Amino acid sequence: MFEPAIAPSASLLGLLQRGRGDGTLHALAAERLDALAALEECVTRDPRRNWQVENRSLYYARLYMELEAPLSGLEAHLFDAWDSLDDSESRTGLTLAVLGRLAGYGRRDALQLLRRYTAEGSNWAWALDELAVRETDEGLRSLAEPVLARFPQGPEGDAELRAAVRDAYEPRPWHLWAAEHPRVAAATERAPFDLWQRQMERPQTPEWSTTAVLAWADADPAADGPALVRKAAAAARLLGAVAGPADLPLLRTTAREGRPAARCAALRHLAEAEDESLPGLMELAVEDGSEPVADFALDTLGRMRGERILAHARAWAGRHQGGRLSEAAARLLACAGGPEDAPHVVAALHREVSATGTDSELLFPLVEGVGRLEAVQAVSVLRHIYAETVCSQLRQSAARGLAVVDPYFATGAAVECLWDCEEATRELAARHVLTKGDVRVLDRLRRMAADPGEEAEVHAAVRGRLSAG
Repeated sequence: MFEPAIAPSASLLGLLQRGRGDGTLHALAAERLDALAALEECVTRDPRRNWQVENRSLYYARLYMELEAPLSGLEAHLFDAWDSLDDSESRTGLTLAVLGRLAGYGRRDALQLLRRYTAEGSNWAWALDELAVRETDEGLRSLAEPVLARFPQGPEGDAELRAAVRDAYEPRPWHLWAAEHPRVAAATERAPFDLWQRQMERPQTPEWSTTAVLAWADADPAADGPALVRKAAAAARLLGAVAGPADLPLLRTTAREGRPAARCAALRHLAEAEDESLPGLMELAVEDGSEPVADFALDTLGRMRGERILAHARAWAGRHQGGRLSEAAARLLACAGGPEDAPHVVAALHREVSATGTDSELLFPLVEGVGRLEAVQAVSVLRHIYAETVCSQLRQSAARGLAVVDPYFATGAAVECLWDCEEATRELAARHVLTKGDVRVLDRLRRMAADPGEEAEVHAAVRGRLSAG
């Protein structure tokens, strides 16, 4: 599947793709056919950069309810020929999650679609999980036959069945079926033992010495990227158990000139021990090391705390020529620095937005940092990130920062945030929004308080504001 194109933030489609509160408000004010087309585009072509952490299902389901939208487009998407060719969860997951929300609001057509897709679709397990918390026992029992038919008789089919039972997010259907189907009963009994067996399979471990751990880290010379990072991190944990003061010369030498995995492990261990040689070794790793070593060193720097490393971070962040170490130091100051570090953090935030736009992963600590440090000079860039970013989690962080540094947040962005797709953003808005002078605010708070699909934390914040008057 191709990644969907994200429309400009000022357009109806762009607002809905981002999950912004203004998306809902614009959709309700737009021509109904235009709103339906934009909404369907979002639900059938998931716009999220990270579908595993960003929320959209409740946001889109509410708009389906407000618009009394038909589900024919979602049905066509689920049962398209692509369903048999592309079984990835990202193709149909959002559609199924929206249908689940709609079923929770009482839409019988959504429930029927979930039942049919569970019986016929490739991402049936997701659909079954959605039904598990909304369907009756009788309805779930009727799905046992088509679901179990997916697993052929024999050892291979039984193993697949156990895996399905083990990986199910909602176990309720399987427990119901186990009472009537011996294969399911056997699978539910066996699945935990499969998990324990995998956990008991001990990986190859090194001997109990610093030299052996470093050699073990580099045992696979072809390891690169994520594999190298995992091996180095594991070796660093082992070094924490076996390395002593007498091993410092070896660890420093390895951190300076060792092979990649062992060098990374030594750097991580010395960082955790707050070794006095670490700053120089960190500079060397970033400037002269290979790309994996430099990346690992910068990640390690971000994990460090303590006044000694913060003093070096201030010097690195203040370098006029910039560079990766300077930017990483600014992110460290954003996480652990003091009020005096706000200028470094704000400057780094401006540079990152100018260089990479409003969707970089590197923005997260900087955005959180300017809020934590109450850097009022970051108001303009936070507003820009809030409006433009495609990532609703980053927008949530920007909103938290604006709540601290923007004097107009309570009457501006907080109002829009009441309709945002992220639970934490709606909760933030409910706690900060000014309730006087805008009839939309009180009406929205009352609707949220009565909405059975709303999250418990948001309900608590909303009811607290309503009871306070």
